[in-house]
Amino acid sequence: MPKISSKHQVTLPVEALERAGMHAGDEVSIEAEGADRIVVTRIPPRPADALGIFDGLYEPGHLENLRAGERA
Repeated sequence: MPKISSKHQVTLPVEALERAGMHAGDEVSIEAEGADRIVVTRIPPRPADALGIFDGLYEPGHLENLRAGERA
């Protein structure tokens, strides 16, 4: 049975995380929901977190070449 440490930390059981679909590195919100209840909710990724995922998809200068073709 997990316990609250002197540093106010709790280790969450792997089985509970798996059932909730949560993984290491997920950002979460933690809120008290009345007496004796704490709710952990995953925060969905923000669109800005995806910036740069397509780096290297096109060769350098590709956008400029497309723009130059529009002017011709």
